Amino acid sequence: MINWGIIGLGRVSNEFALGFDGLTNANLLGAASKTAKRLIEFKKKFNINEKYCFSNYEDLIACEEIDIIYIALPHNFHFQWIIKCLEKGKKVLTEKPATSSLNDIKKINEILNNKKIFFAEGFMYRYHPQTKKIISLIENNEIGDLMSMESTFGINLIEKRNIFGFKKIKFNKESRLFNKSLAGGCILDLGCYPTSLSILIAKLKDPNNMEVELKNSKIEYSSTDVDIDSYTNLHFSNGLISSIGCSFKKDLGKSTKIIGTRGSIVVDDSWHCLPMKIKVNDKVILGDKLKFSNIFSYEIESISNSIENKKNEPDYPGISRHDTEKNILILENWRNHSIK
Repeated sequence: MINWGIIGLGRVSNEFALGFDGLTNANLLGAASKTAKRLIEFKKKFNINEKYCFSNYEDLIACEEIDIIYIALPHNFHFQWIIKCLEKGKKVLTEKPATSSLNDIKKINEILNNKKIFFAEGFMYRYHPQTKKIISLIENNEIGDLMSMESTFGINLIEKRNIFGFKKIKFNKESRLFNKSLAGGCILDLGCYPTSLSILIAKLKDPNNMEVELKNSKIEYSSTDVDIDSYTNLHFSNGLISSIGCSFKKDLGKSTKIIGTRGSIVVDDSWHCLPMKIKVNDKVILGDKLKFSNIFSYEIESISNSIENKKNEPDYPGISRHDTEKNILILENWRNHSIK
């Protein structure tokens, strides 16, 4: 049994904590929050022993009975607390993106090269049967040689219509999503999903030819100077072209289309897999008998298995730390309009 602790008790942490229900190899043992009300509510909701509820993160990290810590803080705090966990020899699952800069993830990987501690970035969709089925279809040559893909993640958070039907811009400037100092913006918050999936699919075409160039990047910024509507094309050196987009301004949805020489795979919900539905050419594949209803359950179970088996990275198709670094390189180039 792997004992977990959580740092940061926001909305995602509550959804993640529900994922422990029904698992036989993982237990939510502890939690830490600097907000007393959140800690009390979380403790009651998930029946956590007072002994393992902490008002500061350091005490949770120091708790010897906790095997791995899930970091669910705003993006700009990830690096700091990943480092603190690794320095104490504590295994880590961090919410995406692992860091907000390439230099930070390189420093983390340098530490991991020496310490050999389990580390993973939390792209939960990678552990779901839907993603595994997509991989299987491609590996079985159902759509032929991979050529291109399109993938988006967009939610309208700022454009509202008044009673006359005219659009007006209104958003909470204090929200971390629109706060530049908190690493806000749609690329880091949502764009990391289609970039990470693009890496996964590109590796299925040719894992040894993975250089990537960004072309035709288009970014719109808010009045708080964070990106709110962003698009780019990823040209991999193995020939795959991935057209991706993310937005806080438009309901782009969560769809992905993967095109090969013999057809295509279309997924309506790439990230939360609700419901599991894959269209392969004219055939629809539904996930009628899924093991878990909570997508995080697959992630928690798989990572706990990896730890029990003394591994330092998640099992495939969980994202490796090498691919996490490549993903953050792409995100950084996208945010900076770089072409490399």
